[in-house]
Amino acid sequence: MTILRKLYDWVLKQADTPHAQTALFIVAFAESSFFPLPPDILLIAMVIANREKWLRYFLICLAGSVLGGIAGYYIGFGIWQAVQEWFFVHVFSPETFQKVTDLYARYDFWAVFTAGFTPIPYKIFTIAAGVAKLDLLRFIAASIFGRGGRFILVSFLLYHFGPSIKSFIDKYFGWLTMLFTVLLIGGFWLLKHLH
Repeated sequence: MTILRKLYDWVLKQADTPHAQTALFIVAFAESSFFPLPPDILLIAMVIANREKWLRYFLICLAGSVLGGIAGYYIGFGIWQAVQEWFFVHVFSPETFQKVTDLYARYDFWAVFTAGFTPIPYKIFTIAAGVAKLDLLRFIAASIFGRGGRFILVSFLLYHFGPSIKSFIDKYFGWLTMLFTVLLIGGFWLLKHLH
């Protein structure tokens, strides 16, 4: 927990540096494949500090996250046998990884989308997608929609409501993203079944 707290403090400090945008990209990239903290922390701090750049910050975060997801995919696709023990010790358990891999047999696109949008650890899904050899274009599309939906929601709410919304997002982020996911999937289901 001490290490996570130090990482959390380091991520927040990056918002006050001249290299904040680069740090946002790097954190978003790394979180999608191995880093334990979500980029939302830095994204929130940066948008609050400079609200008129919310769209720019959203795009940087999305680009870093999707490209990091592709890196995670290729870890799973190409070098998983060589690195799996390190991941099982430091990032996630073999049981969790197996459950995620099993999800791909049934839900592929939706599993990636849901992991990208919700607080579920996205890195597990990116690597498992590569191990399961999920179609790369479907993986990228699901990542763009899932991660994009999450980061645009955070960025836009902070731009529109300012710092007053920050504590609300921090407190209810998990519920908000789950609700949005249910509504979005419900919308797709309705479109599919209404002829």
